[in-house]
This record gives sequence, structure tokens and C-alpha cells, in this order.
Amino acid sequence: MLTIALLIYIILLVSFQQISFASNTISISTTHSLKDGDTIVSSGGIFEMGFFSPTGSQNRYVGIWYKQMQPIPTVVWVANRDTPLTNTSSGVLKIINPGRLALVDGSNTSNIIWCTNTSRSVENPVAKLLDSGNLVVIDANDDNPESFMWQSFDHPTDTHLPGMKLGQNFATGLRITISAWKMENDPATGEYKGSLDNTGYPQIILRKGSKKTYRSGPWNGLQWIGLEKWGLYAEISVVINSSEVTTGCMGLNSSKLIRLVLTSSGIVQLHIGADETGKWNSFPAAPVDGCDKYGLCGAYGSCDNNKNPICGCVDKFSPRYPVAWESSDFSGGCVRRTPLKNCQNGSSSSSDGFKKYPGIKLPDTEFSTVNTSMNLQECRQVCLKNCSCMAYSSLDISNGENGCLLWFGDLIDITVLPQKGQDLYIRMAPSDSDYPSSSKGNKTKTKKLTTSVLVGILVLSLTLTLSIILYRRRRKEIHLKLEWEQEQTLFEISTIIRATHNFSLNNKIGEGGYGPVYKGVLDDGKEIAVKRLSKTSKQGLGEFKNEVNSIARLQHRNLVKLLGWCIQGDDKMLIYEYMPNKSLDSYIFDNRRSALLDWPKRFNIINGIARGLMYLHQDSRLKIIHRDLKTSNILLDIDMNPKISDFGLARSIELNEIGANTNRVAGTLGYMSPEYAGHGIFSIKSDVFSFGVLVLEIVSGKRNRGFSHHQDHYENLLGHAWKFYRDGRSIELVEDHLAEPQDLPQLLRSIQVGLLCVQHCPEDRPNMSSIVHMLTNDVQLPIPKEPGFFTEKRVIESNSSDKEKSCSINEVTISVLYPR
Repeated sequence: MLTIALLIYIILLVSFQQISFASNTISISTTHSLKDGDTIVSSGGIFEMGFFSPTGSQNRYVGIWYKQMQPIPTVVWVANRDTPLTNTSSGVLKIINPGRLALVDGSNTSNIIWCTNTSRSVENPVAKLLDSGNLVVIDANDDNPESFMWQSFDHPTDTHLPGMKLGQNFATGLRITISAWKMENDPATGEYKGSLDNTGYPQIILRKGSKKTYRSGPWNGLQWIGLEKWGLYAEISVVINSSEVTTGCMGLNSSKLIRLVLTSSGIVQLHIGADETGKWNSFPAAPVDGCDKYGLCGAYGSCDNNKNPICGCVDKFSPRYPVAWESSDFSGGCVRRTPLKNCQNGSSSSSDGFKKYPGIKLPDTEFSTVNTSMNLQECRQVCLKNCSCMAYSSLDISNGENGCLLWFGDLIDITVLPQKGQDLYIRMAPSDSDYPSSSKGNKTKTKKLTTSVLVGILVLSLTLTLSIILYRRRRKEIHLKLEWEQEQTLFEISTIIRATHNFSLNNKIGEGGYGPVYKGVLDDGKEIAVKRLSKTSKQGLGEFKNEVNSIARLQHRNLVKLLGWCIQGDDKMLIYEYMPNKSLDSYIFDNRRSALLDWPKRFNIINGIARGLMYLHQDSRLKIIHRDLKTSNILLDIDMNPKISDFGLARSIELNEIGANTNRVAGTLGYMSPEYAGHGIFSIKSDVFSFGVLVLEIVSGKRNRGFSHHQDHYENLLGHAWKFYRDGRSIELVEDHLAEPQDLPQLLRSIQVGLLCVQHCPEDRPNMSSIVHMLTNDVQLPIPKEPGFFTEKRVIESNSSDKEKSCSINEVTISVLYPR
């Protein structure tokens, strides 16, 4: 019987995911490691840390769980969620230089499975588990107990605990989000992510991939609308200033355990601990009903759970697509019954008014602005003077109605909440307004008659003018389609004006040789990037047509997608898919943001660029030479995947050709190959040279142009890298935080491939298909020859002479005519 009882006990222990609870370990230091089978308990005995396996899995993870909530531990944090140990009982958690907490394979201590991103080196680093559930790495010699070198609260998994923040610290660039487990028994990063989105006025957003699935209302000074249950059990804190935008909580009752968990099915669950039973009382916090589905009723649609169907249009609005609406397809949303005729073409109108909609969850604030010092009347006047402003409301209702919140563009995700909602004032035509803006009340009959007469007089001229405009526009559209053989979308200028808030500076996200680039949102909610030709640009219709011709017929995951174009007078605009992480140069050349790109992410970017170029050179219907490949022309999507952009200088050649000559050398110094910059000879090997420069810049975090190893030293990055390689010191080129032991073979291989690409003679450089193979396979690489050298003080100006010329180190695309 004793044997049977012992066997049952062992089986229960395995099923409860815990190997061992017995340990005297209280911290991890340079002399004390945590092995599989040991645990660390917080000083108050609330939390415990050790190795565990989810039910039904053989994988081993380092995690933190509630000690007293047994028999099945409630895991709140996982270190190596995406890199499990597969060798049972082989893991060791230890401190390595320079003060990093690392999980290593016990059978191979150089094999780092997971580690913290601590970069500060201290004499006595120690890892401790606090009673808050926060795992911290501190300097044991530092008297400040809150001086953390690293903390798990900055890197949560699926659980938000009291004391933890959600949001962004602008000083450090740290963005704290939570992400669901992939499945209930798999802690790997899942599809759902929760964040405090500070695009516009902050709001809590759940996403599945890049698609919004749920949105809280904005913080109104009392609570996050839609997450009221959270506030019943915790004191919510919100910080919104120039340094940070964060939210967090502290439990109202210290004896009650509380946690928020984002489940693998995309539901935020609120769990309250019941100490006497050792169990949790759980209920959904968001989403909780049909109206919590983001944007269910479309623009200006109103969701009401007490009605059937739950979607309707807000008062004075009608379905955009009535037939679809009757079929319960509400995605098209609603439109005003009376259009804003007095507010067009981006001009202001004082004749419009506003209609008050009480008791609602305020709409999506992604495209909103705030002013904390205005009162509601001042807010109304500001909105009235801006035709892009569609609504306004109070910002803070904790003590009356204070502050001003303004919406630009269509209003999305409106929900009826009679008891908990706020008042929203939507811009309307005077006839539909509660409070028209005219200062003298109702219009007199005389004024109405006068208006009618004037309309009658003008109607003929307006009709004629409109006919001429439509005719010219149609002729231009037909001309463009015939000339470019394209079927891309021709966007109306009014659509682009609405999408970019009339090209507001707040929407400007960059500028290049072609002109400024603006972020926009179309009427259907799709995010776009609008590249607008600048009046001062040296580029023009040729580059515009060239870009459309080149990229419109290309489809590849590593090429930016052209959605369409717009021509209005001198305005020539290209409309692309929006890349939320902007360009590569904004990361690798920024001391603060470069830490966000570890080596696996950078290697993925290098491979993506290589595959995109291989497609351009040999796999697409056209054979394209880009001619302006550089870090600022590599855009990053939401998952940090690279997209090659800016095809204004691209050239298409015959499939059996490899290059051509030109009298007009256009590109960016530092990325142009010697034969192209000096003689106007361009080929697929010119792009290979540019790619090699990119690789060396990505590895080193240094620009090729402007690089100087020491004072009075004008050798560029290529020459510097080649000398390091020649002397067997390539590792010294690598940016400091990238040099992890497990990454070194890949790093050194990438440097060698980069040097092969920048060899002086084009025939020595490999083609892109060979480069892709060399990057991803462990093959013997050729020995690179001396690269094409460029110095900071010398630029080749012709094929017959070298002249001294002082150059700036910016990366604006240049175009120069060279004598031939």
C-alpha cells in the first residue's frame, strides 16, 4: 500500500507541473545558480520561481507562479516562452557577464537559451524574486532598493500584476505590452497582444496580429470605459506626459490577490484570489459582449446590446449601403443624411453646428488631439474652425467637464452606454444641429429666398465647370492608364485630404528626395502612407511614372505595396501600405532604439532584403535594378519584416541583360558602386554593392559615409571592415550588444558576405541568389578582395579626373549629370 500511495503522489506532482518545491535558495548570484528541481520563494512567501512543464508537454520553462494557490500552480510569467528546453532537467539559470540573468543548457553552458538585455556591468549582480511577483536584477552593493538593472515587470508575458505598468517610456524607448500564450499548454507568444496605444489620445487596445479586436474607451479621469470591473478591485493609475504614457494598478485589498490575464482566445480575464479555498474567482473583463467587437457597426454606426439588431446609425445618419445593412453586414457604416456642404476642400466653416449624443463610449481616439487647459465651449470653437475636426468631447469628467478631446476623420467604434457613457458632440450641417453656429438664430425668409436665387444663378456655371473638371480628370486618368498600362487605384484628392487631415504636420512621418510622406487613414479604416511630390524637389513626373511602372506590377513580401496614386494639378502623390515601424535607419543609427533590434531580428532583415532583391533581379516579370538601395529605403512592418521601397530611380532591363549605361548618375553617396558613381555603368551588381554596404551597416550600427575610426582618419566603413577581416578581427566590427556567443558564427558569416558584395570589380561580386544561399547555408565562402574604397574627402566627379570635394554626410538621393 505504501508503494501505491507513493506512486500516486509522484503522478500528482507531474500533473501539477511542479518538479520540486524544496529549496533554501533566496537569490541568484555569480556564485549561486538555479537548477531544474530547485525553486526560489519571495520573502513573503507569495510567489515562487523555478522550472515547470505545462500539462501534457515535455518542454521545460523557467516561470513564476503563486506559491499558495495550489495544487496547480498559477503561472504569471515565463522567461523562455519562445525557446523551451527540450532536454528534461538540463537547464540552469545563472548570472553571466556583464550582469545578465541567463538560462543555459546544463549540458552545454555556452548554449544560452534565454537571457536579459542588461548592459550595465557591476561587481555584484544578484537576481531576486520580490513579493510583487517581480523578478529583478540588482547591484547588491547599491543602497537604492529600487535601482533595478533589469526587471520582469518590464517584459510581461500574458499576465498583468499590481505594480506592473502597461505603456511606453519615451526616455528609454521601452514599450510594455502583454501577449497571450499560443495555447493553454503552450506559453509561446500567441496571436493576441494587449497594449496601451498612445497613437492619438491613449486607449487600451487588444489586437490579433495587426487587427484591432477590442478597444477600451479613453481614460476619463475616473476609469477606462469598458474596463470598469478592473476598477472595482484595484486602484487604477494613469500617467500621461512627455516622459511616459502608462497605466497600472494597485490592489484595493492587500489580502486579496488580483491579476489580469490575456487568454489564448483573446479574452482579458480578471482573477480574484480566494485565500481560504486556494482557488480563483474569475470573470471576463474584456470583451464581454457583442458591442465590444472593435468597429462592428462601421463609421458612425452605434452599437447597443439592448437592441436587435445591435447595430444602428447614430441620429441623423443613415446606412451607407442599405441593402448590405438589411443583411446584417454593418461594416460599411453610416453617412450623414445632410452632408457638410459648407465645409469642403479643407477650409473652415462657421455655419456648421454640433449635435449632442449623450451616454456613449467615446469613439476610437487614434486620430485625435487633446488640450487639457480648454473648457468645453473653447473646445467647440476650436473644432468649428477646423474642417477636419468631426467631433469633440470633455477630456476629464472627474471634477465637472474639463479639457478638450478632438476627433479628426470618421468616428469608429461607438457604443451606447446610458449609465457609464459620456457626451459626444458630432459636427453636423446646420439643419441637423442642436446648436447651429449662426449668431442670429433662424434664417429669415428673405435670406432663404436670396440664397435660392443665388443658387439658381450659379447652378449653370457650376454645372459647366464641374463637367469640364470631370472631363479633364477622366481624360488624364485614361491617358495615364494607357501610358503606364496600369490598373492601380486612382484616388480622389478629397479622399487623401481626409485621410491625412489635410496634410497635417502631425501626420507627417518623414521626408526624402521626392518630398514629404504622410500617414493617413482611409474611410474604411485602412492605414496608408502618402508620398507627396515637393515643389522644391528635383524629381518630378519622370520619377513618379517610373515608380508606378516599376512597383505596380511587382508582388513580393519584401517589397512595399503600392496601393495607388493621385494627381491634382501640380500635386503628384503615391499611396502605399503603411509601415508602422518606419525605416531601418531610424533604428540601427539611433543609440537608444538600436537596442530594440537584436541580432536575430537584424539577420531576418538582412535575409528579407536579400530575397526582395533576388526577386527584382531574376524572379519577377520585370528585371529591375533599384539603383537607390539604402537603410532609409528599407521600411519595417509591424513584425519588423523589411520592405524595399522608393523605386523612383529604378530601371527595368531585358531579362537577358545584366546592366546598362546612363549619363545621369542618380543615387546616394556611400551606397553607389565605384563603376556607377564614376562611369555611369549600372547593373544588378550595382545593387549587390549597395546590399553589401547595408549588411555592414546593420552589423556595425555605423554609417558607411561619415564613418571615422579616429581623428584625421578618412577611411570609410568598407575599408575598415575589410582590414578587420584581413587581420582576423572581424568580431571588433560588431555592435557591442549584438555579440552574443550563440550568434557569432552567423555574424561573422554576414560580415564576410557583405565584404564579398562590396568588392571593387563587379564581376567579383556574387549575384543575389548566391548571396541568399550563402547567408542561409553553412557553405564554404570565397575570400573577399579589397572593396571599392570611398573616403570622406574624395568623390569621383568624372571618368577622367579626381577632384577634392567636401561633402555632407546626409543620405538624400542625388542626381548628377556626368560628361561621357
